[in-house]
Amino acid sequence: MKFLKITVFLFLAFSLTVFGQFKDYGTKGGLQFNGLLQATEFDNSDGYKFSYLARGFVGFEFFPELEVQLGVGYGQIAGYDNTTVFPTGYYWKTELVPIDLRFRLNPFDLKKWNPYIYVGFGSIHYNVTTPPHSVSPLESVREGWAGFIPMGIGTEFALTEELLLDISAGFTYAQTDNLNNYAVFHPNDGYYNLGIGLSFLGESCSSDKDQDGVPKCQEEELGTDPKNPDTDGDGLTDGQEINEYKTNPLNGDTDGDGLSDYSEVMTNKTDPNMADTDGDGLNDGAEVNTYYTDPLKADTDGDGLNDGAEINNYKTNPNKADTDGDGLNDGAELNTYKTNPNKADTDGDGLNDGAEVNTFKTNPLKVDTDDGTVNDKVEVDRGTDPLDPKDDIILDIKAPVVLEGVTFATNSAELTPNSETVLQQALNTLKVYPDMLVEIRGYTDATGSRSYNMRLSQRRAESVKNWLVEKGIDASRITAIGYGPDNPIDSNDTPEGRERNRRIEFVRIGD
Repeated sequence: MKFLKITVFLFLAFSLTVFGQFKDYGTKGGLQFNGLLQATEFDNSDGYKFSYLARGFVGFEFFPELEVQLGVGYGQIAGYDNTTVFPTGYYWKTELVPIDLRFRLNPFDLKKWNPYIYVGFGSIHYNVTTPPHSVSPLESVREGWAGFIPMGIGTEFALTEELLLDISAGFTYAQTDNLNNYAVFHPNDGYYNLGIGLSFLGESCSSDKDQDGVPKCQEEELGTDPKNPDTDGDGLTDGQEINEYKTNPLNGDTDGDGLSDYSEVMTNKTDPNMADTDGDGLNDGAEVNTYYTDPLKADTDGDGLNDGAEINNYKTNPNKADTDGDGLNDGAELNTYKTNPNKADTDGDGLNDGAEVNTFKTNPLKVDTDDGTVNDKVEVDRGTDPLDPKDDIILDIKAPVVLEGVTFATNSAELTPNSETVLQQALNTLKVYPDMLVEIRGYTDATGSRSYNMRLSQRRAESVKNWLVEKGIDASRITAIGYGPDNPIDSNDTPEGRERNRRIEFVRIGD
């Protein structure tokens, strides 16, 4: 009874253990200890007489569901001689040496335990060391060999990867009625057994202890760890790497792109065998970790330039279609307009490239699209057409035209830099009308002596003439005259009036 309680306790305890390798072990060896209960002509009403059988065995896995065991044992079976002839207290005892071949069927593939049934056959040597006192026709036959058939059920629980606890119960039927040296109108003898044991596992070539989908021999050939389902620790089992993704189970980053095989397969959906999945010139790791581009899309921002070219050649932003924010995408700037995708105003005329192309239709590579020498931004700001050079000339030349903006240093004939924009219009006019003759008239205000102002105005008129001649106009086409304070156009009594009176006029005098 005590043995039964211990067995039940172990059954419950190990039913909660982690599963071991119940299949694909190849070979197995083990030891079992069985408590026996005799099944002969003598019943067990007078109590239990200690009986046991120790058995060692070697098992071979023929199929995952079938194991064949060859076993040998030693033990003894005993019982009380409780016939009516002799009073209670007499007993008999027989030594047993069984040799058996068992077929064990494992019908289930469970994780925590491995139930089985078994049946077999063999030969048992018996030696009746203490015969019963009851008279029997077989009294003189105390030793011999007989066939027997063992059968029963059991289950295994994993203690470690290589060690199993085995609990079984069964019945052995002997091909003799002489195990107890007594045979009187009774079938053959036998015994019940309840056993506990330990089994030690070997391994077959097809075993897969780490459950990674790769058999032992293949793991040894590849160099992977048969006890570690993920040899390189990349998050994919060796089986997934070998059978599904064709990656290297010994290298967490098969293609060396800076991303683990697991992250490529499960997270980024990139090719773990190809460093640059989208073929854009950047490896997948650089795209994911450094540039934050899409490793599955060669042109992340859709600007017509692949990510590698943007990073390595053009230094543009692969995540921003219009790096310089000028209204033209980087691909259009490089391939169509030949502008600088990193500079919003390529020609530096004050208009960004997008505005030149899309709004004003000017040339973003040319400061002055119409070659009138007035840059496009100035023309746009003053409302003239940057595509028409006529906007850069003086149109109304039937009457004297004041060249507003032509100024000089105080008491000097030296032109200020700001004067050139307006002088350029006069120059353009003379170029457009090559036969035109003009007079440049210089004026001053009434401050100071008349003679001084006459000389100053003459010098200033000649300074303008010289500027035009230096730009290529024939000097014979230009007359320079200083009129001093004559012909004022405003009062000389106010600063504003005097400023207006200090002027240069452009006058057409013939063709």
